[in-house]
Amino acid sequence: MKTTHNRGVAAQIGRYSDGVEVSGKVRWLHTSGTPGIRPDGTAPETIEAQADQAWKNILAILEAAGMEVADIVKVTQYLIHPEDKPAYIQVRSRYLGEARPAFMLSVVTELIRPDILVEIEVIAAKTEGDSL
Repeated sequence: MKTTHNRGVAAQIGRYSDGVEVSGKVRWLHTSGTPGIRPDGTAPETIEAQADQAWKNILAILEAAGMEVADIVKVTQYLIHPEDKPAYIQVRSRYLGEARPAFMLSVVTELIRPDILVEIEVIAAKTEGDSL
């Protein structure tokens, strides 16, 4: 379903793919920006806890669509503080394991609420005919 197109850029920066191709008949899932807030609407105080919760939220969305981490094609991430990158990347690596989707990580001045430190969007694809 996916072909990784590496041209050497990813290898110089991190554990991701320069490009991911999806072929055949597929179901697509595009998530909204998903912050690290708990189901009760509260946000943990640390970047590690928010990143962990954001990835739990993403996994729940994937599961509801009959998908998993291996189906993620692209991840777009937003952080408020540049110094949070190493901690965020460590949490992200735990959730993605060996998966190598395409990535975009940006540091922005603010997100939807002042207590939100990280927000994640994913695009996932699953070949039609794969079990739900």
